[in-house]
Amino acid sequence: RWQKVLYERQPFPDNYVDQRFLEELRKNVHARQYRYQAVVFQSGAVVQQLCSVCVFVLTWWYMDAGMLSPQGLFGAALVSSLLGYVLFDAVDGGAGRWASGRTRWADLKSTLVFAAFTYGFSPVLKTLTESISTDTIYAMSALMLLGHLIFFDYGANAAIVSSTLSLNMAIFASVCLASRLPRALHAFVMVTFAMQMFALWPMLQKKLKARTPRCYVGVTVLFALAALAGLATVSSVGAVLFASLLLAISCLCPYCLIRLQLHKDNIHGPWDEAEIKEDLSRFLT
Repeated sequence: RWQKVLYERQPFPDNYVDQRFLEELRKNVHARQYRYQAVVFQSGAVVQQLCSVCVFVLTWWYMDAGMLSPQGLFGAALVSSLLGYVLFDAVDGGAGRWASGRTRWADLKSTLVFAAFTYGFSPVLKTLTESISTDTIYAMSALMLLGHLIFFDYGANAAIVSSTLSLNMAIFASVCLASRLPRALHAFVMVTFAMQMFALWPMLQKKLKARTPRCYVGVTVLFALAALAGLATVSSVGAVLFASLLLAISCLCPYCLIRLQLHKDNIHGPWDEAEIKEDLSRFLT
């Protein structure tokens, strides 16, 4: 009788298998079953980040066109940051702050140091790319923002995810765009606003998503509507295309994922690599 061993000689060819070979066949052992509502909920992170990039570019466009003053943007960003700071602690009752051991005085010092250094170097930021053509600046900014979206941490455990790289690319894009604004004050406010949009805002969204899912969904919808309303004031065609993109990501792509899961057919059997499940630590002592 044929045995599935290699250390004995058998009167069978090397590629011989008997009818019992497929008895251990298993399909989709590790396949994960998704629910449509859960996938739509998880797609909110992608929608949020796309809207963040849209709001940032729109803000820069308004400042470049002279329709938004740096003082007005700085005041609005300061008020929204204070509200977000209070909400960040109120969501979990300050448990996260106690766990990290970070005090409000430390947060205030970090904010003041960042604002002071950014304001001091704003004339340098304004003149940093004067020798580079405007078209090249726009192309680099678009490429960096695209890279920010690609490498952003949406919650997936993948090798391509890099929060540090994503944030650095977004700040680099903000510096490039800020260098084309009229004055150094504009550059300072633009870089500060970029830090709020790409560093602080995602932190608040992650906590809302983990603690209050319903509030997270509401904030996501309102933020998307605000981005679409702002884009509609610049280009109605762009607003329609952006709305189509958001609907495709949040509704169509989850549906396609659920439908494609029905055709998943991964097979597992005795041809897989052997897995040692016994405790072999006794042989190492």
